[in-house]
Amino acid sequence: KGVRRAAMGPVLPTKTGGAVLIDCGATAECTPEFLLQFAFMGSYYAKKMLGISNPRVALLNIGAEDSKGTQLQKNAYALLQKAADAGYVNFIGNIEARGVPLGEADVVVSDGFSGNVLLKGIEGTALFMSGMMKDMFKRNFLTKLAALACRSGIQDFKKKMDNRETGGTLLLGLRKPVVKAHGSSDELAFYHAVRQAVNAVEANITQDIQDNIEKMAVPKELEHADET
Repeated sequence: KGVRRAAMGPVLPTKTGGAVLIDCGATAECTPEFLLQFAFMGSYYAKKMLGISNPRVALLNIGAEDSKGTQLQKNAYALLQKAADAGYVNFIGNIEARGVPLGEADVVVSDGFSGNVLLKGIEGTALFMSGMMKDMFKRNFLTKLAALACRSGIQDFKKKMDNRETGGTLLLGLRKPVVKAHGSSDELAFYHAVRQAVNAVEANITQDIQDNIEKMAVPKELEHADET
């Protein structure tokens, strides 16, 4: 009760470990208050599931300046800054898509449409790079020897980029943990999806969200501001 919209929060692999992307498709059209609540829920997830004590929260945008983006991003930026000033979230400003895999934030806040585009773009890039590496190492005898020498590093890279290792995406903002699996999930992916659900229960993320609903509230005069 009090959560405007549930949001999908997948953990994306980054240079520094991982980042929570919220939302990535549950709600394509959002209001500033939705994005504010996404920031809170993503921050709790990063603390409890990723072990980050003070997660850096950033708003996905086309530039780092606070004047960038549509009215949605500008209004959401103002709300997130107020929450940061109150000490509720560690909001660090806007983040461009290219900064996400570089680990410039621990929580990336977005409307579902933009977040899904970012997610699918990263998935496609990972598949492209994996294919290119495979072709490169299979080119001749010497490159095959090089692949053997780099085998452990290659396996670590493939594991980090394999979405089956995560299992699925946790839906945040519901009363009970729900994990949405990928459409191409196999046995390994479902194993990790079940594990992720168990971890969510043990971390008690739902209770954290319930206990902080009042902090996530938007002033009455700003509610649905972009819908009128």
